[in-house]
Amino acid sequence: MAKTNPEAKQKQSEEDEQRKADVTYRRKPNAIADYQVQEQTVFVRSENDIELRVTVHTPEIIQLRYVLEGDRPTDFSYAIAPDFNPDNAEFSTRETDQYLEITTDSLICKISQKDMKVSFLDSSGTELCKDAKPFHRKDSIMKGITEVKITKEAPEGTHYFGLGDKITDDGMLRGKSFQNWNTDAYAYELDEHRDPLYRSIPFFTAINKDGNAYGIFMDNTFRSHFDFDSDDNNTCTFSAEGGCMNYYFIYGPDPTTVTERYTTLTGTPELPPLWGLGYHQCRWSYYPEERVRTLAKTFREKEIPCDALYLDIDYMDDYRVFTWNNDRFPDPKKLISDLKEDGFETIVMIDPGIKVDGDYEIYQQGLKNDYFCKRPDGELMIGPVWPPKTVFPDYTHPEVRQWWGDLYKDLLTEKGVSGVWNDMNEPAVFEVKAKTFPDNIRHHYEGEGVSHKKAHNIYGMQMARASYKGIKKHNQGKRPFLLTRANFSGGQRYAALWTGDNIANWEHLRHALEQCVRLSISGYSFVGTDIGGFVEQPSAELFTRWLQLGIFHPLFRNHTMGYDAEGADVVKEDQAKQKKIQSDDNQEPWTFGQKYTHINRSVIELRYRLLHYLYTAFHKYVEHGTPILRPTTFHNQVDAKSVNSQNTFMFGDHILVAPVIKKGARGRKTYLPSGHWYDYRTNELLEGGKTHQVDAPISEIPFFIKAGTVLPLREVMQYTQERDPELLELNVYYGTQVSESHLYEDQGEGFTHNEGDYRLTKFQFESNPQEKTLRLSADREGAFTPKYDTVKINLIGLPFEPEGVEADGRSVSIQKSSADQSVYAFEVDPDFKTIRVY
Repeated sequence: MAKTNPEAKQKQSEEDEQRKADVTYRRKPNAIADYQVQEQTVFVRSENDIELRVTVHTPEIIQLRYVLEGDRPTDFSYAIAPDFNPDNAEFSTRETDQYLEITTDSLICKISQKDMKVSFLDSSGTELCKDAKPFHRKDSIMKGITEVKITKEAPEGTHYFGLGDKITDDGMLRGKSFQNWNTDAYAYELDEHRDPLYRSIPFFTAINKDGNAYGIFMDNTFRSHFDFDSDDNNTCTFSAEGGCMNYYFIYGPDPTTVTERYTTLTGTPELPPLWGLGYHQCRWSYYPEERVRTLAKTFREKEIPCDALYLDIDYMDDYRVFTWNNDRFPDPKKLISDLKEDGFETIVMIDPGIKVDGDYEIYQQGLKNDYFCKRPDGELMIGPVWPPKTVFPDYTHPEVRQWWGDLYKDLLTEKGVSGVWNDMNEPAVFEVKAKTFPDNIRHHYEGEGVSHKKAHNIYGMQMARASYKGIKKHNQGKRPFLLTRANFSGGQRYAALWTGDNIANWEHLRHALEQCVRLSISGYSFVGTDIGGFVEQPSAELFTRWLQLGIFHPLFRNHTMGYDAEGADVVKEDQAKQKKIQSDDNQEPWTFGQKYTHINRSVIELRYRLLHYLYTAFHKYVEHGTPILRPTTFHNQVDAKSVNSQNTFMFGDHILVAPVIKKGARGRKTYLPSGHWYDYRTNELLEGGKTHQVDAPISEIPFFIKAGTVLPLREVMQYTQERDPELLELNVYYGTQVSESHLYEDQGEGFTHNEGDYRLTKFQFESNPQEKTLRLSADREGAFTPKYDTVKINLIGLPFEPEGVEADGRSVSIQKSSADQSVYAFEVDPDFKTIRVY
């Protein structure tokens, strides 16, 4: 007789007890029983009473919701843009023995009669996406819903992109799994804390082997999981730990269009102030007042352009938000006014946590009006952040958001602050392993009344929403500038993002490249990183290479934890493993000696030269949802080689960037996609579809301009609004294809552009190599008149010696550029319509 293993017996006994303690149900649909059509939605019911609601929003956007008993289905969503206006697209339904088919002009949605598995095909019948298994839900008596899950086929050759700021070893999502749960991930990767990170964006794009692209957005705010064939079984899954399965299928067919459609669905921000795209300097922490003044003075003395300075938490009175430390900043209004006179905007940090203090007016207001998050029995949620005892506003309540927004009035109208930086809003809680609230904390959630399990991932988003509304209200006539750490899909409507507390090492420089591109194609184009790294110190080389990469990130901010005050003793659990950064460990552009000061100045000046191009790309993002940063493969998704080009990216429509991200490298291999490209630095013409070895001395970052592009260049100024521009330069890169470029201009501040006070110029370039001629036309719309009175045109790559130039029928003098004899230059009127070179 075999002996009984006591440990196994004990384990079996425990499992038996667990089964008795709760009962788990696993549910999936069986055969279709019936269906009905109501307006834009097809309601499909299975024989075991699982309902699939298929809503046709546009010919390319179809929403699927699975509803079971006990669910609380609703059309409410924090993610979907309030002004999303679907066109009520026409569609038809048809039943066969095998499928129920829903057909639009662009898509065919096929639902299996057997088990309600869903397939999507394009209008020609080519399969795009297919369920590998039926929808699945797991729930129990004691825990409720613990999983809603979709399993899709992941055929060989399908590649996945997006999902927000996720980081990988090779830049590829395929073969990996991730979760979305907003987390205070200080120094992520020091202890392999690479996932989850600060924000949750449950949206990805897939490109099939044939080049067809589609996207999936799961609109569910619970903790979610995405698996891109990590088990190598050719399946892709996405699931959430509660709520309804609610996802959108978004067709391209090209990947940039997928992102545009998703961003139209979830919204875009307003145009930022032009200064928001300039260079920003930040540190934990600049104080006292004299140190801030010295910082500003040094920028101007060294003639390094800068538009904004940040004040971290140490400007506050003992971490009380919306207060000032009078010893460190005795007259903040005068300081901010003086900085403004010198061209610096001031941005201050505001955290969500409110210090528990009976003498603190804001705490008393929130307590009196019942504005703070509570436990189920009504007890306040109190936890340590920077103050040892902190309470947290419930931003899912409209009244709380209104109150919070009005708290900014003094900062904006009295002190003159220009922008705000919301931090710690995952929400972060110190000293506990979870780093955040318990799951059972209650939230208003627009009257629905939910637990933190559902509200956690949108907490930071709703804080940003409240801040944004308050800033816009109390900084009247000016465009809001708001930066946030935590967010959710749709939060791009309210705030810019930075990637959080990164590390000053070469690996995190690579992450900076990957994360910002990934965020941009996930709807968040206004992104950047802490240039140079937040934790630890960069070398001179690393800082310069990071600064060069930052030129091409819409948010251009240098930030470090160079912290040297008593507050350094108040640290997060992870921070305890880091040495304190001493007061002389600075990270300003002049920190690394004269050689690097000169280089870093020229790097920042290049950013200011490219501001016209970036501002135009931002306008296109606002109007059409077009991501400013894109993977190289988005330029031509059928180019197999470009899929593997993980260390290059597209910046707008016409520039490919090839940053240097390896220590000691003074050159790099760069794959250029199809077409022809010019090296911006040398004007050398390079053939696409090939890999090129390009030089990259420490003073330069390689980037390439697509042939046929008209690239607008701005005059370098010490800050964006230092003076009215006197000159617009247009670099015209010769090509053999008809090409379009754009230039968007307005006041750079305020909202008159919404009333027509803007200028959008469409340039069309075409050439005739046989006749040795080219034509450049300019069509303009809008009432804005730029201040410059001259346009200088630089013709680059011209394959013939020009005999003459006509601008609107009048002869114009042309000559070779003194800086580059291969470039021909001439000047024309700012309102020119047609230029002919022959």
